[in-house]
Amino acid sequence: MPYPLANDDLEVTMDDDLLLDSLRRRLRAMHSLYEDATASMTIEHVNHFEREGVLPIAFSLFHFVNMEDSSFFLLTGELPTWNDDWAAKVHPTIPNHGKEKTVEEMVHQRIGDYDAFIDYMNTVWARTEGWLATLERHELDRVVIARPLPAQVASTYSARVAGPQGITVLDGIECWIYQHGLRHMGEIELGRGLVGLGGMTS
Repeated sequence: MPYPLANDDLEVTMDDDLLLDSLRRRLRAMHSLYEDATASMTIEHVNHFEREGVLPIAFSLFHFVNMEDSSFFLLTGELPTWNDDWAAKVHPTIPNHGKEKTVEEMVHQRIGDYDAFIDYMNTVWARTEGWLATLERHELDRVVIARPLPAQVASTYSARVAGPQGITVLDGIECWIYQHGLRHMGEIELGRGLVGLGGMTS
């Protein structure tokens, strides 16, 4: 498909296979940052409370994994993995991703069973990557939220990215999963610094 450049007389075509391959590689790389981060932290690191107004690593971890799980429903129509059984296993202090809540509320987020959380995270990763591995190119153009965008979406980053028709599957993968995951990995890296750990990449 053509991608216009600054000069309207020029355009470059991205091969369909290259686009899907890039998405798959980027999501695997982003997921691997979370895998490495969780493997090098203890539950004490994750649940560390720095001070009021500073969200713990537990918030960023649970929020993003649960949001990717929820975004999968918007992209595919399949129900989220998260259910009462997972809630009982992971036992977060606040069983909510917190998107609609305040910092003052979510600063109290803690993860009860860290090993169970990692199992949940890996389950979410596997489902997303398995779906993307078999996704066909034409599916990326499917509109998942049409314009006019609903009020709860209109103020989001994905609304700024959306094209004339609305938010497509490609927009959702990029905004709700890939870019969202990197944003919260930055928070996790900052949190790791507060507990004496290093960042994830140079």
